[in-house]
Amino acid sequence: MNVKRTRIVEYYLAGFIALIAFIAYIPVLQNGFINWDDEVYLLVNPHIHSLDPAFFRWAFFDFYAANWHPVTWLSHALDYALWGLNPLGHHLTNIILHAVNTFLVVLLIIRLCDSFRERTSGRRLPPFLHDRTILVAAGATGLLFGLHPVHVESVAWAAERKDLLCALFFLLSIITYTGFVRRVNDEAAQKNSFSRFFNKRYLATAGFFILALLSKPMAVSLPVVLLILDWHPFGRIRSLKTLRAALFEKLPFFALSFFSSVITVLAQRAGGAMALTDVVPLPIRLLVAGQSLIAYLGKMIWPVNLYPFYPYPRDASFASLEYVLTIALLAAVTTACVVAVKKQKVWLSVWGYYIVTLLPVLGIVQVGGQSMADRYVYLPSLGPFLIMGLGAAWISEKVNRLKSGALFMKGFTAIVAVCILVSLSSLTVKQIRIWTNSIQFWDYIIEKNHQREPVCYYSRGQAFDKMGRFDRAIEDYDEAIALSPTLTVAYYNRAVVFDKLGQYDRALADYNRVLTLDPNYYGAYINRGLFFYNTGQFNSAIADFDRAISLKPADSEAYYNQGLVFDKTGQLDKALADYARAISLNPNDPDAYNNRGQVFYRMGYIDDAIADFTRAISLNPAYSEAYYNRGSAFQKSGQLDKASEDFTAWKAYSAKQ
Repeated sequence: MNVKRTRIVEYYLAGFIALIAFIAYIPVLQNGFINWDDEVYLLVNPHIHSLDPAFFRWAFFDFYAANWHPVTWLSHALDYALWGLNPLGHHLTNIILHAVNTFLVVLLIIRLCDSFRERTSGRRLPPFLHDRTILVAAGATGLLFGLHPVHVESVAWAAERKDLLCALFFLLSIITYTGFVRRVNDEAAQKNSFSRFFNKRYLATAGFFILALLSKPMAVSLPVVLLILDWHPFGRIRSLKTLRAALFEKLPFFALSFFSSVITVLAQRAGGAMALTDVVPLPIRLLVAGQSLIAYLGKMIWPVNLYPFYPYPRDASFASLEYVLTIALLAAVTTACVVAVKKQKVWLSVWGYYIVTLLPVLGIVQVGGQSMADRYVYLPSLGPFLIMGLGAAWISEKVNRLKSGALFMKGFTAIVAVCILVSLSSLTVKQIRIWTNSIQFWDYIIEKNHQREPVCYYSRGQAFDKMGRFDRAIEDYDEAIALSPTLTVAYYNRAVVFDKLGQYDRALADYNRVLTLDPNYYGAYINRGLFFYNTGQFNSAIADFDRAISLKPADSEAYYNQGLVFDKTGQLDKALADYARAISLNPNDPDAYNNRGQVFYRMGYIDDAIADFTRAISLNPAYSEAYYNRGSAFQKSGQLDKASEDFTAWKAYSAKQ
């Protein structure tokens, strides 16, 4: 029986599948943040704490954490405004975005099938273009996209909001482009080539593309994807002439991709994220990229052994049988798709989409220490899932046409389909549990990681440190250092733990080791300077803070700490200047106002002191020391009633602390 299809049926189907995807990911709401990008992006990122003009200047004109994606930062800032640092709210946004993307996937597949069907008008429709079959194909593709465990990393990891946003606008771009193509006459467009640039759907496609690039630059592949769609299923590219017209039409998109690529390379280089590119030869990177293409397919077909971190292989070589076989398989799949073009263009079209969308993250320009990542396949997976969805539609159509034993086969097929979906959902829930907290996260990776990567150990050490489990933290830092004796961050983090434990000599030794390995390590100068300050070695402390200031002149911390030294040694004018500089760089630091107020008090500038103490209290209403200091200033100026009020507040807040 053929199902009569209307827009409302399509939306109901897409909404129902999106709801299933949302429900499947509800366990994510129980998870916390992970000390892997979550910390940098959210927990210690002060820029997202407000939506003032300064935020927008930073988001659009500054690099942060080797990235430039303003729309993603805006999304995180909005979440912070709503939820603060409650992980539930941030995870909820991710789940909603994934459900919306699932909704769009279903609609997109329907639109693409409709476009191909329109090209076959006047001819007898093949079975896979019937209304019922299209709905089955779209529904199956949507379910795979929404429930597959390979997408857990993009959804359960708060910092990967950029994947979800990029996919959202990428899908909207293709959907609006589909509408544009359906309403543009090719011959008319060729006669007036510039007219298409002012079509509202064309402009909407470009607008969504810009938003996708501003979310994550992985969207740079869209112009090529649109060309692939022009070839099939739209059938707009039939000759060299139509190819030139299609390329001309995509010129603004290619320009946007080029601009985004340049900005991304600059951001990654500025953040030191492309160091591996200088170490690994290009032929090896190409070899690993080819192996990754096949590995991703394997994980989509058989989704087991999914890891949050796939370390870059140390044994990759053209002499390795594993790599040779995967490259041979890659060539075989490509050849098969090319050969199949005469009968079914969809195979080559889907294969092209898969490769093109993965190309920016295959490691040819290597970023980070991973060879691949499940998050990278969030958008590219749509291609293989579409093939699986079309396969499900083909099976459904065959079963639907059976006469003898039809009931049994329909029942059996339904049971198999349900079993597959339940299995995918259970694997997804299992994968979600890995992201519960940082300790569980790194425990899993260390257990499965045969290469014993030092980054895993020092990251788990950081998690133990945050929990106050200092002995375990030191053990992990020791292991990371044993695996990589030049790993400065491991020495630095271990020194911080030694500081907390009062083992100052061991902390000093580690800080010295850090600065021997990296003379420009800002944090080590700050912490060693504080060690010198606390032990009365004031000249050494000033030297370290001076060096820190030269490395990061726009950071307030070094100025504040140097102000402490000058304050302690009675150099009040210098202390005043440093506190003032710290306040100008960070006007929301109550400690800086309190300390400058004390300097003003000692210099006899009582009104200035009161103003600074008042500002400190406004920033931190429970700041007991500031109440005491202001009370003393009021007392000295003869304002005894105000002094009494402040001393009372000092006692009250001190008792609570």
